[in-house]
This record gives sequence, structure tokens and C-alpha cells, in this order.
Amino acid sequence: MTSVSPSILSADFANMGEECKRLETFGADYIHCDVMDGSFVNQITFGQKMVAAVKRNTSLPLDVHLMIVEPQRHIESFCDAGSIVTLHYEAVKNSVKSCIKLIKEKGVKAGLSVKPGTDIREIEEYFCLLDLVLIMSVEPGKGGQSFMDNSLDKIRYCKNYKDVNSTDMLIEVDGGINDKTGRRCVDAGADILVAGSYVFNGKDMKEAIASLKKL
Repeated sequence: MTSVSPSILSADFANMGEECKRLETFGADYIHCDVMDGSFVNQITFGQKMVAAVKRNTSLPLDVHLMIVEPQRHIESFCDAGSIVTLHYEAVKNSVKSCIKLIKEKGVKAGLSVKPGTDIREIEEYFCLLDLVLIMSVEPGKGGQSFMDNSLDKIRYCKNYKDVNSTDMLIEVDGGINDKTGRRCVDAGADILVAGSYVFNGKDMKEAIASLKKL
């Protein structure tokens, strides 16, 4: 069964505690926390205090996605709340191994993400160190964008690596995910689907989550 990691970027921030409880009740596997600083991407979302508050309101593992410059300055504080901390390759090109090491020293799973324009082969050398690779299927920084088809080739590339090397590295996809694009991602080899608008902006959160889990 596919795992679902709803992005609280699309949630009602004024009722975040209740939103988290609903996600847990309706079968979400993770809660995806999109941390944006206004520099790596244009948008500003939230920081460590919000992630810590989410943690207090759920037993679900937090899937923390750092879209920030110099994430190594903040890794430890996000590791205190997150179960998975994912960095952007484009933000840590010169310090990937040391950042992954720092995350793992905190007892947290390490992920690495790539933007749509980054060749997935650029991060293959780090696959053996990762617990998760996050394929962005939209440009990071804004919800509600349309799914980019070139992400499917990246998913297939990662899936082939997993099969050849018998690794447990998870493949996560984020951006423009719904029941139709999610099906294509799962068929290509995705393990985890991140969905924001599809889960929070539809009429039925429970049905939206269920429709992704059964893909």
C-alpha cells in the first residue's frame, strides 16, 4: 500500500492541532512540513516552533522538508521534532555528506531532494547514505501547481537503483499529486506521495487520503 504524507502547507493554520488529528484519524502515514525561508524559494512558511507544535499534536512521524539556504545551521533543531529531515541538494551541494551525517547522528532519517531542473544522476553517489529521496514534481515554493511529467523518469531511475542494489531507500514525490498523477508515480516506483491541495482543499479529506493509499 502506498504511504501518504499530507502537506500542512495547505492546512488551516488557525486550526493546525485539529488538522493534525484529522490526518491521523483518516489514515495519513506521515505529516509533511514544508519549511520555506523566502530565500531558497520566494515563499515564507514556518520554522522550528510550528514543527514542534505539530509534533505535540500528533503521533504521526513528521516528514520535514527544508527549502532553506544554509540548512546545516538549523538541522539539529529540526531533528528534535522531525522523524525524517530532507534537505535540498541545490542548497547543500558542497556539504551533502556532512549534512547527512549530522542528521543521522541525531537519530533521524535523512532525505535529499532535487528540483525539477536538476538531473537525478547528480545525487546518485549519495543514495547509499539516504533513507529517502524526494523528487519534486513542481517547482518548490508554491502549492497548487501542475504535475511535471519529467519527474516520472527520475522516479524510475531511483526505482531501478533500489532494485539493482537491494536498498531500502524510500522514493517520495511532491507536487501536483492527486489520484491520477499519484497512480502514475506509484506505477513508476514511488513509495510515498506528498499531497497538499488534494487532501485539504477537497470536500472529503478521508476519501482523498484513502484514494491515494490504495494506488
